[in-house]
Amino acid sequence: MRLILLGAPGAGKGTVAKRLTALDGSVQISTGDILRGAVRAGTELGQKAEGYMTAGDLVPDELILDIMAERLQQEDCQKGFLLDGFPRTIPQAEALKGMLQKLDIALDGAVNLDVPRDVILDRLTTRRTCVNPECQAIYNVKSMPPKVEGVCDKCGSPIVQRDDETEEAISKRLDTYNEKTAPLVDFYQQEGNLLNVNATSSDAVVEAIKEKLGMGG
Repeated sequence: MRLILLGAPGAGKGTVAKRLTALDGSVQISTGDILRGAVRAGTELGQKAEGYMTAGDLVPDELILDIMAERLQQEDCQKGFLLDGFPRTIPQAEALKGMLQKLDIALDGAVNLDVPRDVILDRLTTRRTCVNPECQAIYNVKSMPPKVEGVCDKCGSPIVQRDDETEEAISKRLDTYNEKTAPLVDFYQQEGNLLNVNATSSDAVVEAIKEKLGMGG
């Protein structure tokens, strides 16, 4: 499958992507991962990106798209890919469309994970993350608490609320998303390849996508 996953922070894109890649061997691709990968590999594009990242600047769209094009031509993308967190803006979506046409890659569609704002706020403000960089297990104090309060089940390190997961920080991230990224839903609607899914359950999302793509079982 070749899909773009859209959805606000906390809509569950990462969880859904993991479930979908397990179905047919597609690979999950996020902008952060491919930028870090290019930097680690020391490619010419990676070195350019590193310059911006080290300076704390945003990597320009043109460079992200070049790195994305390089990534999509790698062998593990032959079975398909899921773009998670890209594109984020209409100009990025238009540039991505042109790039995919050049590479002769056809998208199966864009999936919008639609979750009410109050559900996202509740989901993220109750999330806790293990501080151990090698573990980073995620818990939810309501729906999936650790066995011992404040302690990771897997490695015994403390679990904490991330700075960007306080109610104030999440509200700000959601406002930014609504302003800049939500218009992409209309963009793909007009392209005629949008699947809008109520994403309060990841099972329902996976089933809806399988049905849309004609994947049985």
